Amino acid sequence: MNTTTTASHTSSGAGGAARFIAAQTLLTLDTRHPFAGKSLIDAQDMHRTVMSGFPGWVDDGSPDPRAQMGILSTWTVDLRQARLNLVVQSSLPADWSGIPRAALAEKPEPLTVDRTFRVGDRVAFRTVVNPVRSVPPPPGSAPKTRGARIPHTRPEHVKGWFARRLQPTGEPAIAPDGVTRIGADTDTDRIAVRMLPRVSSPAPHKGLRIARAEIKGTLTVTDPKVFVAALTQGIGHARAYSCGLILVR
Repeated sequence: MNTTTTASHTSSGAGGAARFIAAQTLLTLDTRHPFAGKSLIDAQDMHRTVMSGFPGWVDDGSPDPRAQMGILSTWTVDLRQARLNLVVQSSLPADWSGIPRAALAEKPEPLTVDRTFRVGDRVAFRTVVNPVRSVPPPPGSAPKTRGARIPHTRPEHVKGWFARRLQPTGEPAIAPDGVTRIGADTDTDRIAVRMLPRVSSPAPHKGLRIARAEIKGTLTVTDPKVFVAALTQGIGHARAYSCGLILVR
């Protein structure tokens, strides 16, 4: 990959505009190769595949290196063609030389995204999210006990999950219930939701099971700065496991 790719950042412009700059790469892998096959079977291995493109940028043991480098990803599988299509977004240039050459069905395709968004802009989008709701711990639980995250399993419930993150014109970036909004709005009756197979990891994270849903449609930008933040940081949980990246065109 071209290591001169512009690092991503966000900045506000005049007239309510905001600029989004990011490095993205499309990796097309052969699912018949063990390297790609294991990434499909093990969510933790997919995470390692994504992170393998960014060696040396942060110190070993540094907390949350993924967030520090602005790394988000999403993937699809073409079973007929035996292709794993992996999109990786980052704030730093990537180096994919560590991926076995035989695992690559095509040469990595780098792209520098540089777009300015303004109020009223309409963009087509696609995202794969981890749609969960938090359930508080039962009464009498020990202090600092975490509640459970229960996945939504029906498309209409996923639409409700996404609707809570929409930001109608004039509304603040944080919803009354504390949810961070995305700086854009849409008619939820016009978005398409498809439930995807869960991904899991047998070890060392036994019991790791991540619910996923694909959401597609059109958004109208209402708060450019907040919208760019959502594109940069992703939405929802499981962003280390290829959820939360919003792709727009």
